[in-house]
Amino acid sequence: MKNNSSTIDLKLTNNERLFLETKSVFKPKNIKDYIPKNFKVFTFNAGFKKKFDDLLIIIFDKVITSSCIYSKTSTPSAPILWDKKYNRGDVKALIVNSGNANAHTGKKGLTIINEYTKYLSKLIKCKKNEILVSSTGVIGEIFDPKLIINKMKKINQSKSTSLLNAAKSIMTTDTYPKISVNNVKIENKNIKIFGIAKGSGMIKPNMGTMLAYIFIDISLSKKVLKQLIYENAENTFNSISVDSDTSTSDTLVLFSTSNQKINIKKNKNFKNLNLAIYKVMRDLSLQVIKDGEGLSKLIKVNILKCKSKKQAKEIGFSIVDSPLVKTAIAGQDANWGRIIMAIGKSNINLDQNKIKIFFGKNLVCSNGAANKKINTKKINKYMKNKIIEITAIINNGEIDHSVYGNDLTRKYVEINVDYRS
Repeated sequence: MKNNSSTIDLKLTNNERLFLETKSVFKPKNIKDYIPKNFKVFTFNAGFKKKFDDLLIIIFDKVITSSCIYSKTSTPSAPILWDKKYNRGDVKALIVNSGNANAHTGKKGLTIINEYTKYLSKLIKCKKNEILVSSTGVIGEIFDPKLIINKMKKINQSKSTSLLNAAKSIMTTDTYPKISVNNVKIENKNIKIFGIAKGSGMIKPNMGTMLAYIFIDISLSKKVLKQLIYENAENTFNSISVDSDTSTSDTLVLFSTSNQKINIKKNKNFKNLNLAIYKVMRDLSLQVIKDGEGLSKLIKVNILKCKSKKQAKEIGFSIVDSPLVKTAIAGQDANWGRIIMAIGKSNINLDQNKIKIFFGKNLVCSNGAANKKINTKKINKYMKNKIIEITAIINNGEIDHSVYGNDLTRKYVEINVDYRS
């Protein structure tokens, strides 16, 4: 990472310098903004970062229902421990800070949350267990709860802001804010589904994602929200990996924010709503993977004709998480031997002589050996693409599944060497 001694650089933390210096090759040209209904959005610079907003506070017009999925890590952050202990799906407010993960901070981490949630509950007249909290950033560092409380004191004098500003305030090493907005018409009612997410490194969700909050402008029960979140997490956020590292803070939440109702028991209505939510979750998860730290290429791995989805995912992640595969893709090298290696290390019972591997539409091996008709010129040209699609036909079943990842570059190392500096 080059040193920059400009005046603006001296005012920034390293995370903020990375944001200014690093640009994703997949950065959206136009990011659509949206002013939410049924809740107010407040963002502040609380001091976790030196310049950019690092605190998000959302206050719902009324207590609404929600459903959460958290990281399956055995070292969860204090916010995950706190949410699981106190919240049962009724939510009046959401508090998210970036720049400090409040993870591995012992009892002090929970005490910090107790202090700032107690203040907000009195301010907006709700129960403490009607507040959800999240934190993202550096692990193991204690912070003063007054950083958050001092900004809460300004809420009544502040104007509600937009979804874009909300997405910006939860970023760490992200190079762009992640927003998705979708509309669906059910029973002649226009329903808006929208959300924000953050994530760039320490990404291999084992639940939902790094941080993602999705809002549905319709009245839904906790039971239905739980069904919707689990229906869609597996094929979206649980099918991406930047670096195979599961965060201590991974959190995915669905919020039901409106009094508007539909007959959700009607199969057609549920399917239409489920599909619309899937589209938002898929869009956000792909935005996360396309913003992988230091990436130059997106990798899509299709595992076809496998025995089960579980096996297909294990093989897919074995490929996309392999440092040797990732560096080969970064070097534009169609080294299919590394794909065979990665399939083998997944320890799935299969017949290697039945495997076929493609880079794009180019068959590189089958029948237990290299394809003798490989067009080297054609495949070398294909490897220059920004999106590389690898297909492995396993031929031991009928299940297909796709996972997404990215390449491994020097930039990834630079970002993570400098992360806490």
